[in-house]
Amino acid sequence: MLAPCGLLAATVAQAAVDSPVLLDTLFQDHTVLQRDTAIPVWGQAKPNASLKIAFDGKSTTSRADAKGHWKAMLPALPAGGPYTLSVTAADGSTQTAHDVLVGDVWLCSGQSNMELQVRRTLNLNSEISGANNDRIRMLTVPQTGASEPQDHFAAPVQWKPTTPQNVADFSAACYYFARELQKTVDVPMGLINASLGGSRIEPWISAQALRKVGGYDEALDTLALHAKDPKAAAARWGKIWETWWRKQPQVKQGDEPWKAGATEDGWKAAPSPLINYQEWGVPDLASFTGMLWYRTTVTLTAKQAAQAATLSVGNVDEVDQTWINGTGVGSSSYGGSSRDYPLRHGLLHAGKNLIVINDLNTYQAGGVMGPADTRALRFADGSSVPLDSNGWQYREVPQGMGTPPLAPWLAVSGTTGLYNGMIAPLGHYALRGALWYQGESNTGQGASYRRLLEAYRDDLRARFGAQLPLLIVQLSSYGPAPTHPTESGWADVREAERLVAAEDKHSGLAVAVDIGERYDIHPANKQELGRRLARAARHVVYGESLPPSGPLPVSATRAGDAVEVSFKDVTGKLVAYSSNHPIGFELCGANAGSCHYADADLRDGKVVLHLDTPAAGDMSRVRYCWADSPFCTLYDEAGLPAVPFQLDVTSKH
Repeated sequence: MLAPCGLLAATVAQAAVDSPVLLDTLFQDHTVLQRDTAIPVWGQAKPNASLKIAFDGKSTTSRADAKGHWKAMLPALPAGGPYTLSVTAADGSTQTAHDVLVGDVWLCSGQSNMELQVRRTLNLNSEISGANNDRIRMLTVPQTGASEPQDHFAAPVQWKPTTPQNVADFSAACYYFARELQKTVDVPMGLINASLGGSRIEPWISAQALRKVGGYDEALDTLALHAKDPKAAAARWGKIWETWWRKQPQVKQGDEPWKAGATEDGWKAAPSPLINYQEWGVPDLASFTGMLWYRTTVTLTAKQAAQAATLSVGNVDEVDQTWINGTGVGSSSYGGSSRDYPLRHGLLHAGKNLIVINDLNTYQAGGVMGPADTRALRFADGSSVPLDSNGWQYREVPQGMGTPPLAPWLAVSGTTGLYNGMIAPLGHYALRGALWYQGESNTGQGASYRRLLEAYRDDLRARFGAQLPLLIVQLSSYGPAPTHPTESGWADVREAERLVAAEDKHSGLAVAVDIGERYDIHPANKQELGRRLARAARHVVYGESLPPSGPLPVSATRAGDAVEVSFKDVTGKLVAYSSNHPIGFELCGANAGSCHYADADLRDGKVVLHLDTPAAGDMSRVRYCWADSPFCTLYDEAGLPAVPFQLDVTSKH
């Protein structure tokens, strides 16, 4: 789920030595433009310059504003090409993009399962060697967050035709989708991959849309401050974090580990050198994930304390919240910027200074680690004081603390940063639709995921078109198979995804629960996922009458001593794999923990559940495929799995 925020190093057409930069970097050699709609183009010129834009033998004009920004609309065209797009300014300077195609353009976004490259999928040697298709073009957006919406990408981008060399590192889900779709929609395909491993949904949503969701004002206000004064924002976020800590029921009154003079209870010496805490030989930490406190002190002279200084805390896996002398000075996460925190004047003092780090680790190795020389106070005169000289102490955190507030500027877990850095630079590029594969990092917040996904959908449409189709991948499975009914954050997210797709005729769902891998959060069978996404697109986007996914639940009705579950979008008839009876169904009461596995039969195109549990009279809900990694056997004759779901039971009239 984790991925570094590396920047791409591509050479783009507009960077040629003899070419003035008139066109935005999106419009370059090998670009794909959206067919059958007016095509927005834009760029940069001298202030107030007049420009002529020519494409496919037609031309239009534009004038740059006082800052040099210009934009124009090209007339709609059917699929075709290659064409030449050129912009000429009044002073005679010109820029030309060659080999431009017109077809369907798709935005593919999400976290690591959307980012996962073709080279990491099944049958990779054959897939890569056979990838020669000049009519599928690919562009990868540089991975970065930003405190404010950006007009330009953080690094050069390049449209690339599909070749064995180009496809290996591109999004597999995105590529296999387009390859499958092109079998029935025979037009050029343009693919824009804007994804980042480990990312939550909140960073992908604009500030305006998050404010409408509610509950994010404090984080968004702090992010706005961060854009102007990072030191002040760090101190403000430290206070917000501290408020959260004090409110936790596990925390004793007055327990404030970031302050000098706080309780000494529980602090122990950390080993030297600092390594992954799971390897310290401490039984309680051997497989621990969660929060851990670290602290040390450095002694400074008056001269040192008076200088401008930067605190370097080195490698912390994965999220740190750091204080000096009781004031928050920074927070970073994996893949973010270097953990170097400039300090405001007056924060340091002569004598002993306290440095405290709270580390949040959610996956495998964790803690403060790495070479000792990466941890130091560095001063303006070039001198430094190592942080490890006096040794470190650590303290465990009370059980059941949950996740603390995460700094809004963190790329993968903050608020609106990925929208600002990766979506905003796309401007209003004309799209045919969007693909979304995300949710693993939000499985602890299933109850709010539906509202956030709706906000994401509406946000895309505000930027790219009011009826932009959205194709949602319902989360695949991951983790141990269940042996009894249980509550599941993964199932909660799947249900939110089902409901968002169902409420909107311009949205579709691709079910992936049956092609997950129990021991790998990144299932390699992205080819089948691409086929299912393409099928959903054929129905939702292109109007084909075929069912868009597998069997979808319609109702669960009480009928005597049974509950009948009806389905729609069934190709042929319902079938149960490897058994005469489908498995994976549960009957539940109103409360959590009230579910029981239910025996089921297929009868007259319905699933009939038998009320033979001790609490049958209280059964008010049906759940299917409800676990992190469920085992489910209901399909249709097209080989498509039934959609995981939860439904209320109603009485037959």
